[in-house]
Amino acid sequence: MSSVLVRPASVAQERRPRARSPWRGVVLGVAGLVVTIGVWWLAVALLAGHNALAAQFAPLRAWQALPALITEDRLADHVATSLRRIAVGLGWALVVGVPLGFAIGRIRWLEQALSPTLQFLRMISPLSWMPIAVMSLGVGDHAVYFLLAFAAVWPLVMSTAAGVAHLDRRWIQLGESLAATRAEMLWHIYVPGIAAHVLTGARLAIGILWIVLVPAEMLGVSAGLGYLILDTRDRLAYSELTAVILVIGALGFALDLAARVVAARLRGGAPVRED
Repeated sequence: MSSVLVRPASVAQERRPRARSPWRGVVLGVAGLVVTIGVWWLAVALLAGHNALAAQFAPLRAWQALPALITEDRLADHVATSLRRIAVGLGWALVVGVPLGFAIGRIRWLEQALSPTLQFLRMISPLSWMPIAVMSLGVGDHAVYFLLAFAAVWPLVMSTAAGVAHLDRRWIQLGESLAATRAEMLWHIYVPGIAAHVLTGARLAIGILWIVLVPAEMLGVSAGLGYLILDTRDRLAYSELTAVILVIGALGFALDLAARVVAARLRGGAPVRED
C-alpha cells in the first residue's frame, strides 16, 4: 500500500514543469544572431567567387564603414529626421484611426456602412499613392507624412474597433447604473479598456511605417534613412549602404521592443469581455 501511495507523488513531481532560466531566451537569441551572421558571411564568400563586388556587402566591411557613416555622412541627423517623420505619421494615424475605430466598434450601422470602403482602401498599397501625393502635396515632407499616415491608420482602426467590441459589458452596465456621464464613461471605462488594443495597433503600425519609410523618403527629400540609401548607392559605397540597412533594422527592432513593453504593461488591467 505504501508503494502505491508514493508512486503518484513521484509521478506528479516528474510532471511538474521546470522553472526556465530568464537568461535562456537571451542566450538563444544571441545564438540565432550569431548563426545568421555566419550564414550572411558564408553567402557573401560564395558570391564573391563569381562577383568581386559582392565582397563589399560582407559583415566586416559594413562594420568598418559604420564610423565613416556616423562622422562624414551625419548618420545621427538622418536618423533624427526619419524618427521625426515616423512620429508625425503615427500621430496623424492615431488622430484619425482611434476615433474612427471607436465609432465603428460602438455603432453597428456605421461599421456595416464603412466596412466595405475601409477594407477596399486598406488593401491598396500605400506606395501606390506616391504619384498622387507628390502631385497634390509637392515634393518634401508633406507627401511623406501622407504616405506614412495612410499606411499606419488601418491597424489602428481595426485594433481600436476590436478593443471596443471586446469590452466587458458588465463594466459598461455598471457605469450606466451609476449614472456616469459620457465623459466619465469614456475616461474610466473605454479608455482603460481599449488602451492595450490601441497599443497593439500602434505596434503593428510602427512595423508598417518602418517598411514604408525608406521608399517614401525617396520622394526628393534631402535627409533621412531612405535618402541615405539612395545616396550611398549613387556613390557606389556599398559597404556604407549595408551599414545603413543594419541601422534601419536595429532601429526598427528597438521601436518594436519599446511598443511591446508598453503594451504588455497595459494589457493586464483592461476590462475585457470573458467569452
